[in-house]
Amino acid sequence: MTTIEAAEPVIQLKNLSKTYGDFTAVDRLNLNIYPGEIFGLLGPNGAGKTTTILMMLGLTEPAAGEAFVCGIDASRNPMQVKRKVGYMPDDVGFYEDRSALDNLVYTARLNRIPEAEARSRALLLLERVGLAEAAHKRTGTFSRGMRQRLGLADVLIKNPQVIILDEPTLGIDPEGVRELLALIRDLSRNEGLTVLLSSHHLHQVQQICDRVGLFVQGKLIASGDIDTLSRQLDGAPTHRVELDVSPWGEPLEAALRGVEGVTDVRLKPGDGLADSARRDADSVTAVVSGPSDMTAELAKAVVASGASLLGVRPLRYGLDDIYHRYFEGGETRERLG
Repeated sequence: MTTIEAAEPVIQLKNLSKTYGDFTAVDRLNLNIYPGEIFGLLGPNGAGKTTTILMMLGLTEPAAGEAFVCGIDASRNPMQVKRKVGYMPDDVGFYEDRSALDNLVYTARLNRIPEAEARSRALLLLERVGLAEAAHKRTGTFSRGMRQRLGLADVLIKNPQVIILDEPTLGIDPEGVRELLALIRDLSRNEGLTVLLSSHHLHQVQQICDRVGLFVQGKLIASGDIDTLSRQLDGAPTHRVELDVSPWGEPLEAALRGVEGVTDVRLKPGDGLADSARRDADSVTAVVSGPSDMTAELAKAVVASGASLLGVRPLRYGLDDIYHRYFEGGETRERLG
């Protein structure tokens, strides 16, 4: 158990389900999210991510199961949940004829924050999200990226314990995405905020999330960090290293297999060499697999065996590999059932 998971969960979903007639939008969802972590809820559009968020906020009733946020039952006490959670939907609405500062002060006043404190807090947050120079500009003139930054300030104005972001980077240019993700990461790390980020963008989720839940057709089919998801997927090794070496032979293979943690050593397919010819080849590429990064130890083993190390490329399963191996192919989907 990690240090994060040793704590009581901030968000706890128990057999949470939502149906619309014969359609099941969320199917018996069980999930714990812990203090200070960034959790990515990843899945295609229509997977049930937003419906799950609405049940967590008490904005829609579950058909079955329970959702607890900060220890509060969201169905029974939705107003108490809203006091502790900041929620940013995929399209944030503001009073477009009013300034960014006015909008934030208005939100703060709705949350019973005294006016003087509301104004000072709003100015501080505008500085934090990079909108200090636009504080007095009408939000109707803001770009999509600026609106999302203002939306982040808007959810933070009441000092929430948890922030929930539904597709926060939708429609933002690449540089804006990078800056927004960095801002979210800093807020979580520096202020201890728990973040639930819903998205269908794999690369963005992988950049900042501590753990990821793969969500499809209303079901959470796997969750964990990248290494955990890799292990869950057919027991696949989480790290691979390609080594360009010369010459290839039994002493070198034995040296590589002797490195602690190595689970497999094989020559890269497609080199066109029969086993008898590999020993005399100018160079071959060996692929070494294991549960952790062994790049440095493998390089030392090659040199110690007397072989030449011509190139080294650490490889690692990324979220894109994992996502497509889970979701592509009838056999995989049938097995996950």
